[in-house]
Amino acid sequence: MKKATKLMTLVLALVLALSCFAGCGKGNSIEAVQKAGVITVATSPDFPPFESLDGDQIVGIEVDVMAIIAEELGVDVEYVQMDFDSVLPGVQAGKFDVGMSGITVTAEREENADFTMPYFLASQAIIVPAGSDITCKADLTGKLIAVQTGTTAESYCMDEGYEVQAYQANNDAASALTSGKVDAWVVDNEVAVAFAAQLGDAVIVLDEKMTSEPYAFAFVKGSETLVEAFNEVIVAMIEDGTMEAIFTEYGVTYVAPEM
Repeated sequence: MKKATKLMTLVLALVLALSCFAGCGKGNSIEAVQKAGVITVATSPDFPPFESLDGDQIVGIEVDVMAIIAEELGVDVEYVQMDFDSVLPGVQAGKFDVGMSGITVTAEREENADFTMPYFLASQAIIVPAGSDITCKADLTGKLIAVQTGTTAESYCMDEGYEVQAYQANNDAASALTSGKVDAWVVDNEVAVAFAAQLGDAVIVLDEKMTSEPYAFAFVKGSETLVEAFNEVIVAMIEDGTMEAIFTEYGVTYVAPEM
């Protein structure tokens, strides 16, 4: 009986694995999401002002944008919290409907996921301790730079040949900077400004911007109809000024993408 039980267990595991293989990565449709009545969103809420925690509630620019999109689509939103470097893999595997964490569209990422049109143009900025001898990008050579794992900041700094120290959460990167464990921190400009406001005179955000990056929402490959539905709402929000109003509410200057 024990051998039979083990055999049955192995067969069941194989069936489940094949089922997942067949179902994952096949995309999701607007019809399926509306039928379910809810859209699941993977996010890393350590990215103010785009998403952060207020008690146990996720708040921020992207949360407000997603709320309007969900309302227009006639569905509720269910957020699933995780580290940033788990967001895209989870979406690509079909575990979640949408990935949302200030995600930059890159050619490499487009090979493995579908994206909406960009809704905002961001940039990478450099944060340094007050009194630092780092005054521009050129001064980063030979310095230890904090980045968040799995971000374009990490890949950019590594491509430039800088010495990087990667952290799972931006809060940890901020702590590393203020405690002197790293010389600088490279992160999206709006996030840099938000953290600098929290840290006060202890840090400075340098004026020089390192990159220009389009933000968008991510989906499993094959989600064309869902992406199209999102795009329709995003275009309307940009054209009628709703998108800019949301950014302004959070004290962020809105930089619209080319349409």
